Amino acid sequence: MDCEQPILDDHLHLDPVNGDPSEAAADFADSGGTHLLVLNKPSWTLGIEVDERADFREGFDLTLDAAHTANEILPGQAWTVLGVHPGLISRLVDDRGYSPEAARELMQAGLEVAAEYVEQDRALALKSGRPHYPVSEDVWDASNAVLRHALSLAGDLGCVLQLHTEDTDDLSEVGEWAEDRGVSIENVVKHYASGPVTGATASVISRKEELRAATESDDAFLMETDFLDDPDRPGAVLGPKTVPRRVRWLREEGAEEVMWAAHVETPEQVYGIDTRAALDIE
Repeated sequence: MDCEQPILDDHLHLDPVNGDPSEAAADFADSGGTHLLVLNKPSWTLGIEVDERADFREGFDLTLDAAHTANEILPGQAWTVLGVHPGLISRLVDDRGYSPEAARELMQAGLEVAAEYVEQDRALALKSGRPHYPVSEDVWDASNAVLRHALSLAGDLGCVLQLHTEDTDDLSEVGEWAEDRGVSIENVVKHYASGPVTGATASVISRKEELRAATESDDAFLMETDFLDDPDRPGAVLGPKTVPRRVRWLREEGAEEVMWAAHVETPEQVYGIDTRAALDIE
């Protein structure tokens, strides 16, 4: 694919422990992709069991290493988004005997470590959220406390918070929490969105049906694959070639302006990044 425009995958994982970041980045670039936001994988999938604040650093540093690998391959740039996967609370409570309160405290500490990376310009944004599956009321309350703490950190840093949440198109309550903490709704990004989202910017999973819903709306959105870089699940969730292929398809469908917005204007408005800077594109 000719580089007609920048192409950003807003949420992708590179796994230097189990996967092959260089292969994934090359597949993305060879298909026309230019920029990546690389999210740290859940700590336990990297063989890391966290018990204290410092334990989160290993997973974050591995993610930075993977992004560095991608930067040697991409025509554009890879940035990292670091934080604590909301599923960790179930790992801690159900499998390791933590109370919801103790799990909350540890996860909040992990977010504070991630915030240090953002403050040092080693990461672009934070990630947090709440379980997308049924949990007890105590775990739900603790998860929301973690999410609110993440919003407070994002407000202090002036950065974006990516969210992993339940399947919903209404995060208006979270948007109110964000604004109370000095975070614009625009700077809260709903990962794995299936279309427009109230209370956040949608990062739409790049399946055709979901992208049609997004392009038919007037709302700003981003595109993602949630690629896992897991050799036991090749292509899961979507493969790294998907976003460039979907951009080509939508441009052919006549959505050139929408695609330019999704990969140039919205990333700049939301994250403050210039996806044209490293490319020979006006």
